[in-house]
Amino acid sequence: MAKEFIAYKGSQFTIEWYYDAREKSKALEYFEELSFERQKKTLNLLRLIANSIRIFNEEKFRHEGDQIYAIKPTPDRFLCFFYQGAKIIITNAYEKKTNKMPAREKERALKTKEDYIKRCNGGSYYD
Repeated sequence: MAKEFIAYKGSQFTIEWYYDAREKSKALEYFEELSFERQKKTLNLLRLIANSIRIFNEEKFRHEGDQIYAIKPTPDRFLCFFYQGAKIIITNAYEKKTNKMPAREKERALKTKEDYIKRCNGGSYYD
């Protein structure tokens, strides 16, 4: 049975961890392996985003093209996209080690987005 992995529910957006067909979330697993301080920094940023109509600080939240955005609690990156119903879906996460986003991370986010939309449209993502 599918379930929702809610990261934070705010006044403007609900932020969710994407999960695959086996109900695994690599982004959530990444988050859970972070130190307490890094988890706290990430949750504070998610709270800010979920309760804001618009984020202007590109050092914390930035459009990466192709409707993919990066939530940026240094040194971590959580890639995400917006979806109907005021949802932000976190697709994957990684630790930033270079100035440029690794191409494979963006490709992973795009494939995850495609899978999410396909499963939502087919009625198999949320039960």
